[in-house]
Amino acid sequence: MGKTIVLTGGGTAGHVTPNLALLPGLRERGFDIHYIGSFNGIEKELLTKAGVPYSGISTGKLRRYLSKENLKDVGNVLRGIREAKKLMKEIRPDIVFSKGGYVAVPVVRAAAKYHIPVIIHESDMTPGLANKLCYSAASKICCNFPETVELLPKEKAVLSGSPIREELLSGSREAGLRFTGLSGEKPVLLMIGGSSGARILNERLRSSLDTLLETFDIVHLCGKGNLDESLKKPGYLQYEYISEELKDLFALADVIFSRAGANALCEFLALKKPALLVPLSKAASRGDQILNAKSFAAQGFSEMIEEEDLTDEKLISGLLALYENRERYIAKMSESSQSNGVGVILGLIDELTEGK
Repeated sequence: MGKTIVLTGGGTAGHVTPNLALLPGLRERGFDIHYIGSFNGIEKELLTKAGVPYSGISTGKLRRYLSKENLKDVGNVLRGIREAKKLMKEIRPDIVFSKGGYVAVPVVRAAAKYHIPVIIHESDMTPGLANKLCYSAASKICCNFPETVELLPKEKAVLSGSPIREELLSGSREAGLRFTGLSGEKPVLLMIGGSSGARILNERLRSSLDTLLETFDIVHLCGKGNLDESLKKPGYLQYEYISEELKDLFALADVIFSRAGANALCEFLALKKPALLVPLSKAASRGDQILNAKSFAAQGFSEMIEEEDLTDEKLISGLLALYENRERYIAKMSESSQSNGVGVILGLIDELTEGK
């Protein structure tokens, strides 16, 4: 009789894509896979598309500050725990893997009620509140950054890196050239603004275009609704969002310009792509991207510019220096053992379900 696993996590694509990366290995091992997420989050669309049975539960935002919404959200979390307990009794999983986000809290607490082993994965350097609330229920807590290990319960911490989707590692430079129509005679700069784009990064790249195009061909993933139809320049291509061909664009890219989300950084590391990072400012986030970027810069994988310091001149000089010194960054990334967490996490799943 095969084993059963429940995957959970939601709220953003970053809480979902590592779960997707585990699917091929779990299927090879014969696991019966179920996903528990929110009723209408991005996770429902992505997991249903991947052919995984999906169940929704109630979820509420967990805040560190006073808000009149807190009472309603506490009620939603308690309802979510009841719903998750009912699902645990129905599915009877051997193990739970949680990628975090608010929806994961009821699932992990329900697993603890029935003494089901739980593996948590923390993407960012400093753990988020949702994951912190789940530590006591976890058998193992995986993370992406060496610095994070020091912030976790010692007996549970595992430096794993983030699970990377198999298909991202199978890109073809030739397929990327065919898709874009570029000649391949110039180095290629790939800018990734995330699924919703990054307004400031888009603006800086476009205001620096003429100078950058002297050196690079540029592929610009600018986010939904952010195309600028007035910019028609040889060697400059813009797309709102790319899915299937992303692996080929990665293979084509010599250097990357990007935000500093943890999962994206781990993808750059696995693919050995030098990147210039501009993390989200503290004004727009809890500052986790700044810490992520500083860690990667300190390890010699990337360079970073804080958003407040980003000028056309700094962008241009930063990208030119990154390309000039690319072999140094690639060598550092090649020495790292933390890039792709799939093998480590599947090994932990095997270990915790052995004999079940």
